[in-house]
Amino acid sequence: MINDKLLHPESIVVVGASNNTGKPGGKIVKNLLDHQFKGDLFAINPHESQVQGIPSFEDVGELPDVDLAILAIPAKHCLKTITQLVEENNTKAFIIISAGFGETDEAGKELEKKIVEVIEKHDACLIGPNCIGVMTPSHASVFTTPIPELTPEGCDFISGSGATAVFIIESGIPKGLRFANVFSVGNSAQTGVEDVLAYLDENYEDGVSPRVKLLYIENINNPDKLLLHATSLIRKGCKIAAIKAGSSSAGSRAASSHTGALTSSDAAVEALFRKAGIVRCYGREELTTVASVFMCKELEGDKLAIITHAGGPGVMLTDALESGGLKIPEIEDVPAKSALLEKLFPGSSVENPIDFLATGTAEQLGHIIDACENDFDVDGMAVIFGSPGLFPIGDVYDLLSEKMKVCKKPIYPILPSIINVKEDVAHFLARGNVNFPDEVLLGRALTKVMNTAKPSANNVFTDGIKTDEIRKIIDTTENGYQPPEIIHKLFAVAGIPMVKELVATSESEAVLAALSIGFPVVMKVVGPVHKTEVGGVVLNVRNVNEVRKEFHHLFQIEGTEGVLIAQMASGTELFLGASYEPDFGHVVLCGMGGIYVEVLKDVSSGLAPLSHAEAHSMIEGLKSYRILQGFRKQKGVNIEKFADILVRLSTLLRFATEIKELDINPLLGNENEILAVDARIRIEK
Repeated sequence: MINDKLLHPESIVVVGASNNTGKPGGKIVKNLLDHQFKGDLFAINPHESQVQGIPSFEDVGELPDVDLAILAIPAKHCLKTITQLVEENNTKAFIIISAGFGETDEAGKELEKKIVEVIEKHDACLIGPNCIGVMTPSHASVFTTPIPELTPEGCDFISGSGATAVFIIESGIPKGLRFANVFSVGNSAQTGVEDVLAYLDENYEDGVSPRVKLLYIENINNPDKLLLHATSLIRKGCKIAAIKAGSSSAGSRAASSHTGALTSSDAAVEALFRKAGIVRCYGREELTTVASVFMCKELEGDKLAIITHAGGPGVMLTDALESGGLKIPEIEDVPAKSALLEKLFPGSSVENPIDFLATGTAEQLGHIIDACENDFDVDGMAVIFGSPGLFPIGDVYDLLSEKMKVCKKPIYPILPSIINVKEDVAHFLARGNVNFPDEVLLGRALTKVMNTAKPSANNVFTDGIKTDEIRKIIDTTENGYQPPEIIHKLFAVAGIPMVKELVATSESEAVLAALSIGFPVVMKVVGPVHKTEVGGVVLNVRNVNEVRKEFHHLFQIEGTEGVLIAQMASGTELFLGASYEPDFGHVVLCGMGGIYVEVLKDVSSGLAPLSHAEAHSMIEGLKSYRILQGFRKQKGVNIEKFADILVRLSTLLRFATEIKELDINPLLGNENEILAVDARIRIEK
C-alpha cells in the first residue's frame, strides 16, 4: 500500500549508509543530497559519526521518529531493523534495496513474508526488496543514475525491474521525455505494479496528476486489479503504455485444439491490454517513443502532413505511417498550394510530403505550418529538420517550439541531427518539448497509439442469449469433450448460428439424416478429436449411395462412436476459439481459418466478456482483415455478423466458466451469413 510517507517524507534514514559512493548505501545518500531533499536526513552506520555530512547513528535505537527508511544492508538483518523502526520510530514507509530474498530461494521468500506481516500490522508501506528505489519530486531515493527532471508535467513510471528502469529512463531523457514519479518495485513483496497503479488512480486529480503512465511488467499478479485501474485512469483522460516481458509461449503444453496450442499467457496479456486500452510495447525505444507521442497534442484524425527538407526521411516516414493505417493525403486546395509555393524557394514541392529544400528557412517553415494548420485538410504535422552542420539552425527550432504551443493540430518534431546541432536540440528540449530522432520509430509508435482501442464497456451483452438455459445445459453435462447435440444446444441458446447436423450410428440413420438436411452434405467421424488427421471428414456427398459407402468407411476408423451428417456450407473459412487462463479468465481468439490460423497464426485475442467495439477491434487487428473485407475480385464476409458471433461466444463463456477449451474451426462466411461448421468444447467442473 502506497502512502504519503513514501511519496512526501519529512524525514529519511538510510540504513547501511556509507561515505563510499561506489556502494548502494553511499550512492543513495549522495543522490538525496544532490537532489536537495528538504527534510531531515539520517544515516545508520556503526563505524561513522557522520556520513557525507549528515548525522550517523550506531543503530536505529538512537534515531528520532522517521517517516521513511531505506535499507541497504544484508537481507538477514532487515526483519529485525524493520521491526525496531515500526515499533519504536513510528516509521510508515520502507524501501528495501537489498537482494537475497524471494528471488533466491524458499528461505528468502519466507523472510519476505515475515517482513510484510510486520509492516502490514503497523499500516506501513514496503517497496522492494531487490529494487533500485523510488523517485518523486520530494526525494531521489535510488542508488542509480541518471536521475531525470522530476516534474508533474512528466510521466509516472512503474517498473518491475530496477536495471530495466534505468535503461528506459536513459532511453527517454535524450528524447526530452520527462518523469514525475519513478517506482521500482523489485520483488513486489507487498506492493506490485498493480498496487502502485491503483494508488495513482485512486488519488488522481484532473489537471494536477501526471496524465501519462508507463509500465514495465515482468509478472501480472492481479490481472483484475490492473484492468480495473488502468481502465479507470484512461477513462479519466490518462494514457498508458506498457511492456510485458516474456512474450514467448511460456510452458508449452500438449493441446488437443488449435486454441489450446495458440493460447498462452502472452495471449492473455494481449487480451487484457486490449480491454483496458493500454498501448502495448515490446522494447525500451518503442515505449519511450510512444510516451513522447502521448506528450504531444492528441491526433484527432488519420491524415498527416509531412514537412521536410530531406527527401529520404520523408519517404521512410510515409511508409511507416501508411503501413500502420494512417494517411498522407494529397494536398488538393490549389489556391492555397499556389499561395504557399510563392513563399518558398524555387524547386520546393507543396505536395505531401511538403519539401522545402535543404536551404529552407525558419520563416518558410512557419508559412508551411500555418498553411497546414489553417488551409490544408490534415489533422496533424510531422516536421523533419536536421542539419549538415553548415550553418546555425537555432531559429528554426525556436519557431518550431512556438508553433507546437500555439497550433491546435499536433506537431511531431523529428530533429535527427543530435550531434551536428546537439546544443540547439538541447535548447529545444529544455523548453519542455520532445524530439523523435528516428522518423520510422515515430511512425510505428504513432500508428500503434492510433490503433489502440479505447477501454471497453463493462456491461455483458445478453440480447437474445438465454443465460438460464446455458446454466441448465452445463449443470447436466459431464466433464470432457462434448457430443454434437450438447454443442448445438449451447450454440442455439447463445444465438450462434450453426449448420444443420445430425448424428447417425447406423447406415439407415445416416441416409435419413442426409435426406432431412438435403444434399450435398458433409460426413464426419464422432469420437476422434483430430478428424482431418485420421481421414475422418468427407466433403460434398451428393446422393444416398455415397452416404452408404462413406458411412461404412468412416465407421472403420479407430475410436469412431458415430457419424455426423452436416449441411454443406460454403464461404471464407474463419476461426473462433477460447481457452481458460488461470487468473485472467477466458481468452477469446479470432482469425481466418485454414493456413491463416494453423501456419501463420494470424489471430487476435480478447478477454471475455467482449463488447461489440472490442470484437471489431480484434477483427480489424488481423493481418488478414483486408481479405475479410473483400480483396480484388474475392468477396468479403459479413464483418458485423462475425463480430456479433464473437460477442455471443464471449457471453456464453461468461456464464459457462466450466468450459476450458472451445474451438469453432471453421466457420464459413460470406457477405450474407456466417455458420459454425465444426466445433469442439471441453468442460471441466
